[in-house]
Amino acid sequence: MINKDTQLCMSLSGRPGNTGTYFHNYLYQKLGLNFVYKAFTTTDIEHAVKGVRALGIRGCAVSMPFKESCMPFLDEIDPSAQAIESVNTIVNDNGYLKAYNTDYIAIAKLIEKYGLNKNAQVLVQGSGGMAKAVVAAFKNAGFANLKVYARNAQTGKYLADLYGYQYIDSLQDQAADILVNVTPIGMKGGKEEFDLSFPQNLIDQAQTAFDVVAMPAETPLIKYAREQGKQVISGAEVMTLQAVEQFVLYTHQRPSDELIAEAAAYSRSNA
Repeated sequence: MINKDTQLCMSLSGRPGNTGTYFHNYLYQKLGLNFVYKAFTTTDIEHAVKGVRALGIRGCAVSMPFKESCMPFLDEIDPSAQAIESVNTIVNDNGYLKAYNTDYIAIAKLIEKYGLNKNAQVLVQGSGGMAKAVVAAFKNAGFANLKVYARNAQTGKYLADLYGYQYIDSLQDQAADILVNVTPIGMKGGKEEFDLSFPQNLIDQAQTAFDVVAMPAETPLIKYAREQGKQVISGAEVMTLQAVEQFVLYTHQRPSDELIAEAAAYSRSNA
């Protein structure tokens, strides 16, 4: 039961969904924690972050497009976020806002879990905060051959240069072993919900398709790549791994692997 002592956690996203809401609230209930989680969007990131501080909101997950724009309004940036200039988690300790990035941890774990070949050619599409986490994770995992493509040439070049990779201005005549989509293409509710994030011929010759979009779990890219027998890594997996780390930061409790799997399955089936 919600009462005056209930601690609120929330998310800020350009396109709010139910996946994180169901995931966190499921764990709160199972563990008997006096917390509640709610998803929000905003057109005023400065005052949204100030609201987190003013209202004593315990934790705030940050998604596209606010991962970088929220940073000037925080008190401290943890090295996990500072290193990639991107935030996905804000923890409020008595009005002091400290930012972290659990996206990087999730990507690094998935690279290891799926045994991705360090000698593979990687093509990352996107240049926002999440793309920084992706590129940094591949860089630190020892991948030497990576290209960045982004519609915004300025931010795309900056990201590629930041980690010593190549920026390309077109997906035409490209080839890669691992394709990573870090754009909203394929996201539920968006104008490009039913679009493939990469040209079909590029997917056909790839070995692995990695989509960071979490809703739906079966994006057009993941669905098509799976049909072609490719190795696929979904945004739902990223969401689960990074959300667990957020949960620990907010509550100081780490659920069991079995309970995490239950919460992930519940969130996917109800989102």
